[in-house]
Amino acid sequence: MLKDFIQKRLEHYVRQYFKTHPEVKLVAVAGSVGKTSTKVAIATVLARQFRVRMEDTNHNTHMSAPLAMLGIEYPENVHNIPAWISVFWAALKRVKQPTDVDVIVQELGTDHPDEIAHFMSYLQPDIGVVTGVTPEHMEFFHDIETVAKEELALANGSKLAIINRDDVDGRSATYMENASIDTYGSTSAAEYRIEIDNFDIAHGYDGRVIAPELQEPLPVNVRVLGEHSLRPVTAAITVALKLGMSGKALADGVEDIEPVNGRMNVLRGLKDSILIDDTYNSSPASASAALQALYALQGPQKIAILGDMNELGDSSAAEHEALGKLCDPAQLAWVVTVGEQANKHIAPIAKSRGCQVKVCANAIEAGEFVASVLEPHAIVLAKGSQSGIYLEEALKIVLHETHEDHDLVRQSPKWQQTKQEFFESLNS
Repeated sequence: MLKDFIQKRLEHYVRQYFKTHPEVKLVAVAGSVGKTSTKVAIATVLARQFRVRMEDTNHNTHMSAPLAMLGIEYPENVHNIPAWISVFWAALKRVKQPTDVDVIVQELGTDHPDEIAHFMSYLQPDIGVVTGVTPEHMEFFHDIETVAKEELALANGSKLAIINRDDVDGRSATYMENASIDTYGSTSAAEYRIEIDNFDIAHGYDGRVIAPELQEPLPVNVRVLGEHSLRPVTAAITVALKLGMSGKALADGVEDIEPVNGRMNVLRGLKDSILIDDTYNSSPASASAALQALYALQGPQKIAILGDMNELGDSSAAEHEALGKLCDPAQLAWVVTVGEQANKHIAPIAKSRGCQVKVCANAIEAGEFVASVLEPHAIVLAKGSQSGIYLEEALKIVLHETHEDHDLVRQSPKWQQTKQEFFESLNS
């Protein structure tokens, strides 16, 4: 098949590139949660001292990842043979020319078992970062042990593995074969961590980096929200230290880090409210962490808009019910649910715990409801998956300025058309 031929050629060029340019370091990122935030944090910090290549879209599939690593644009028409011939010429040129980067940071995604193993068949990352082993794509993986084997295939195929101590259960060590391992996280159990001194939502976290390479803790300011948002930053610090980055450049790079759109990104809302935009995707681990971050903030009114967590397979009902049990009436003025699973499983559990609950048919209805009950200086968290949920459209209704919708996810003309058709289909 043409697709298989193209895939093999792309992988061949990537192999040749790293063979021809052994000085270029490859940092690969995999895991159930936080891949993109971790990838961006690593690239941001390293850019203070190195020439870095990172594809800023989620080009992490088998067809697109090789092009992202080579810095070649993915063809718009994948069935256009002349376009692929041009890609092959560009790839050959990239192999033969002097390199223009020092480090390549690449996200590796997986939807089915053995996809990471396939990446490892033609890659050997200098550093492999595993961000977490938590439920994902459970309709294909079925159990957490299979998820662990899949994600840790990156660690086993890398020269050095860096593991998130907080989101990779110690039992997963059974599947580790690589003896070169370091751990990062937000607790003292990790070798690389940030100890926090103080926090405010405008300024972020002031803290100190603790690491074996540092004789003394390194003061840093991290402008993110939520303990779980510190973990991608700590991963970036770990990678930077492993690549020999200096202390000042490291601290400056950490200050450069900003939340990725749709991932715990703080926006201005109506009535001087604070909007926490975590709408890119949702999973049990990330939804729980987002709620805990909301609870840690002080505000006169807190509202959680919770959408379906997709791709959980047979565990979906139990995971949504577990999230409902985390809804605290002492913390939340309203729990607003969107989606079949959220409405069926989160809403009744949250209500039984004493929460005020509003069940909504779609994100538009949720946004309109929140706007109607919003109090001055409120804090609103929106957490949901993409397909059929699109909670960014709820936040759009309560943004302080409509022109700030460029800070939301999925705002391209193509996405807008997809969402318009989806919302219209609900009314047909």
